[in-house]
Amino acid sequence: MNLGLLGAGLVLGIAACGSGLGIGCCANAAIGAWKKCFISNKAAPMTFLVFAGFPLTQTFYAFILMGQIKTAAFANPDNGLLYLAFAVASGLAIGFTAFVQGKAGAFACDALAETGKGFAQYISVIGISEPVALFAMVLTMISL
Repeated sequence: MNLGLLGAGLVLGIAACGSGLGIGCCANAAIGAWKKCFISNKAAPMTFLVFAGFPLTQTFYAFILMGQIKTAAFANPDNGLLYLAFAVASGLAIGFTAFVQGKAGAFACDALAETGKGFAQYISVIGISEPVALFAMVLTMISL
């Protein structure tokens, strides 16, 4: 059994779980924020979808990394345990950043619904965790 191939699947699965959790967290907040807007007869900004969509990018990063791990695992199956370890560690790093983005997006939805201000600041804060996922992907690819 090639453990590296198992890792290739796990990196995507773990990161996608983080994306799903982050999107779900923010989507729930977006719905609640839209409800606040509707109740107070204010415009309901569609920009909440931008906040909710941020965690999706981590799934793409993991997909790219999955391909690299798969290639490495086929080329050198004797290092399967190493590739599995890289995959799990990277998948967790990428998945956690997606979850954190979703939580930040949830608060951004609430704040924007109440004040109608601060979109650029909220985007900036949500985006701060993005490089962590990128670094996890790139540095793992370099290490393979």
